[in-house]
Amino acid sequence: MSSSAVDYARQNHPRFLDELKAFLRIPSVSTDPEHKSDCRRAAAVLAADLAAIGLQNVRLIETAGHPLVYGDWLHAAGKPTVLCYGHYDVQPPDPLDEWLSPPFEPTERNGNLYARGAVDDKGQVWAQVKALESLLAATGKLPINVRVLMEGEEEVGGEGIAAYVASNPPDLKADFALVSDTELFAPGLPTLCVGLRGMIYTELEVRGAKTDLHSGMYGGAAPNPFVSLAQILARLKDEDGHILIPGFYDDIIPPSPEELAAWRSLPFDEEHYRISEVGSRQLVGEAGYSVLERTWARPTLDVHGIPGGFIGAGAKTVIPAKALAKVSMRLVPGMTPAKTFAQYKGFVEKIAPAGVDIEVRLIHSGDPCLIPVDNPYIQAATRALHEVWGKDTVFIRSGGSIPIVGDFDRHLGLPSVMMGFGLPDDNLHAPNEKFHLRNFELGIESVVRFLEEAGR
Repeated sequence: MSSSAVDYARQNHPRFLDELKAFLRIPSVSTDPEHKSDCRRAAAVLAADLAAIGLQNVRLIETAGHPLVYGDWLHAAGKPTVLCYGHYDVQPPDPLDEWLSPPFEPTERNGNLYARGAVDDKGQVWAQVKALESLLAATGKLPINVRVLMEGEEEVGGEGIAAYVASNPPDLKADFALVSDTELFAPGLPTLCVGLRGMIYTELEVRGAKTDLHSGMYGGAAPNPFVSLAQILARLKDEDGHILIPGFYDDIIPPSPEELAAWRSLPFDEEHYRISEVGSRQLVGEAGYSVLERTWARPTLDVHGIPGGFIGAGAKTVIPAKALAKVSMRLVPGMTPAKTFAQYKGFVEKIAPAGVDIEVRLIHSGDPCLIPVDNPYIQAATRALHEVWGKDTVFIRSGGSIPIVGDFDRHLGLPSVMMGFGLPDDNLHAPNEKFHLRNFELGIESVVRFLEEAGR
C-alpha cells in the first residue's frame, strides 16, 4: 500500500491515541443536564482540532440542545464531496461498580482502550479526523471535497441535527455521507453496513383514579393502572414473538434470496452469540427466521422500563393513580414511523381495559434504510478496505438505528457509506466499553485510502 498519508498516520499514531484519550476524558453525557457544559467542551475540542488540521469555516452550530460541529475543505475541483458524520456525545456510564477502570479515564488493557465513548462514537470520530489530518499534512490537500458535521445528541434522538438537515442548508451539499458508527462483523473482517432498522420510541401512560388510593379501602372497585398496563403490554406480542398489532407486517420488504445467501455464508456461531454476547439460557424470537434475519430484517417491539408506583423498601398498599411504560419498535425497510405509530396507538386505545384513560406519546423516531451496494462510493470503499485489511469486504445490516442516515437520504439525497470499526463485543452502552487499538489504527488508514479511492 503506497500512500504518504498512510505513512504519516502510522508515524503519528502514538500522538493520535493520546489525543483520543484526552477527548474521552470529557464526560459528554448528552442525557444528563449536569453534563451540558461537558458536551459543549467536547464540541469545542473537536472544532479546535478540525481548524488546527486545516479545515475551513469551522464553527459550532447552535441547536435547541447541544451544538453541532461543522468544518469543510472544498478545493478539489471536479471531485465529489463527502459529508463526514459522527457524534461526540456518549451514554451514561452507569452502573459504575461494574467498570474495571474509571469510565472517563481511558485505560489500555489487553490490546483495547477502555472508556465510555471509546468506540461509540468518539474513537471512530477521531479516526475520521485523523485521516483528514494525515491527508492534509502529507499531501497539502484532500483527494475529494470534504464537509464535516458532528453532533452531540445522537444518544438522545438527534433532534437538533435532524432539524438542521431538514432545513437543507447549502453547507450540507454533498454527493455521499461517510458514517463511522458501526462495527465489523467479526475481528479482522472488513465490513460495510448497508442496512439499518428504523425505530419509534414511545411512552404509554395509563391513568386511573384522580389520586393514589389505599388498596384496602378501594381495591376491587378502583381501577389499577399497573394491572391495566400489564394487560395491554401482554396483548401486543404473543409467546412466539409475533407482534399482534393489526397491519404491522403488511409493508415489509423482505431481504432478497441473494442477501440471505450471503448472510448464511458469514462466520456466525449462534451458540457463541447466545453465550458470549447475549448471555441468556436460550434465544427467543419469531420461528422460521435465523438470528441474523431476526435482528437485521424483522421488526421488533420491546419494553424498556415501567417507572412509577411504590418501589421503596418495605410495603405500601397503594393503588397508583397512573402507570407508565417506555416502549419502542424497530422498523425494517417498507415500514414508516408515522404509519407504525398510528397502528400501535390505535390498537392500544382499542384494547385498553375499562376504567382507565390512555395516552400514547411518540418521543422520537427514525426511518429504516437500505443502501444499494452497486453505487460507486460503496465500490470505492470495498477496494480501500480490501487493501488495508487484506480480505474481501462483507455486506451486513445492523439491527440498530442511526436516524441521521435516513435524514441524509430523505432530505439531502445522500447515500451513506457506513464504514465502522467496532467489534460485536465492544460493550456499547454497557460497562467496560472498549475500542480495539489495532482497529483504531486500521480505521484511520481505511478512511485515508477510501477518500483517495473516491477521488480517483
